[in-house]
Amino acid sequence: MTNLAKIRFTGQLVLESGMHIGASTAFAAIGAIDNPIIRDPLTHLPVIPGSSLKGKMRTLLAAAMNDKIANNPNQDCEQIIRLFGAAAAGGEDGKAPVQGRLLFRDSVLSNGQELVDMGINTYTEVKFENTIDRVKMQANPRQIERAVRGSRFNFELIYDVLDSSQVKEDLETILTGFKLLELDYLGGSGSRGYGKVKFTNLHAETVFGDYDVSEINDKLEG
Repeated sequence: MTNLAKIRFTGQLVLESGMHIGASTAFAAIGAIDNPIIRDPLTHLPVIPGSSLKGKMRTLLAAAMNDKIANNPNQDCEQIIRLFGAAAAGGEDGKAPVQGRLLFRDSVLSNGQELVDMGINTYTEVKFENTIDRVKMQANPRQIERAVRGSRFNFELIYDVLDSSQVKEDLETILTGFKLLELDYLGGSGSRGYGKVKFTNLHAETVFGDYDVSEINDKLEG
């Protein structure tokens, strides 16, 4: 065991194709986009919620690491639960809630001026798509807003070191999550080309306590 330490992972999440993470359309005005993206309420810049990153990464890791189908997150394998947590088990086997070791921050667009310099007029694009009614043979057009390819979002992840003997295994799980996300997609409509991402300039630093992150950075750079 070890005293608590906190390691911060930083870097950039880069969009290699347009990405749609949706906002509510409950009060959309007439003529508004059918499916707008979520934005930062202060700057109105596109934002990636930490919950979207956490949920997608956990889902991919569960598919890769669980040795049996998990009907709910409480049934994930130990390596996933200790990183992502588990809710109260509702009395099942007397299990208590587990606080995960990972904290995902929201990520806001960071290269807006660079995109403007490249000639774009807005930080998003509107993609027109059709669904086809196979019975009536009619098209139902819709407008989907996407953050544009080339957008960069500042990425931050906090990892709590609670047991130094498990850090190496935890790191392997985190790196596997990054890789799986790069090979999959973030947001909606990934099967239609949306949401291809990559992580760049990943770096780890100890921001609380005492833990040597040199080996972690060697892994990130490797």
